[in-house]
Amino acid sequence: MISDVHGNARDLARAGEGADALICLGDLVLFLDYADHSRGIFPDLFGVGNADRIVALRTARRFQEAREFGAALWSGIGADRAAVIEKAVRKQYAELFAAFPTPTYATYGNVDMPTLWPEYAEEGTTVLDGERVEIGGRVFGFVGGGLRTPMRTPYEISDEEYAAKIEAVGEVDVLCTHIPPEVPELLYDTVARRFERGSRALLDAIRRTRPRYSLFGHVHQPLVRRMRVGATECVNVGHFAGSGRPWALEW
Repeated sequence: MISDVHGNARDLARAGEGADALICLGDLVLFLDYADHSRGIFPDLFGVGNADRIVALRTARRFQEAREFGAALWSGIGADRAAVIEKAVRKQYAELFAAFPTPTYATYGNVDMPTLWPEYAEEGTTVLDGERVEIGGRVFGFVGGGLRTPMRTPYEISDEEYAAKIEAVGEVDVLCTHIPPEVPELLYDTVARRFERGSRALLDAIRRTRPRYSLFGHVHQPLVRRMRVGATECVNVGHFAGSGRPWALEW
């Protein structure tokens, strides 16, 4: 079980060793590494100095200034922004999807581009979003993407659309999402020093349907990585880009 791959193809190729299946909870793309500002699409295009600046603005929650700074940089590229980003994302997806073992079950993160996934998901990779599947005799539900934020990442949706996908999944043994339930301890990133967005609908579903596990990622350095909500064990399965280690779910 992994989440927040963010370009780590080297460790991804070994992530499924010894497991019956690999489950990936999204964020394959690396646009900007907040720990190493030299890595990702942004510094490749604009350099490390500009990456340092935009990380500083975002960390200070000066999102409007960050957007204006980014817009000024893009204006100097002289090319279509969407086309440039898509080309870079395609390069990452080609490498990352090729590293997935068989079988892999995956859903999207908030920085992913879902429209491109069908082109790269090979026969052994099953993509699910608002859907359920049986794995090893247990029912797993998958809900991808994130909720809207000032960061405006590619796959952010409304609270209503997200809640509808949670409702469509229904009762499952294991509820797999990219973002956490709306519990402060699970949402606070101790390095970024801010709360990320979690889902109230997901928290309500956990309390109502009582899955055995709620598994997620999104928050890279959480204040609390694991806690119980009623009968459900809620686990942040890890910032795979940083650790390179999968989290094992055993029955």
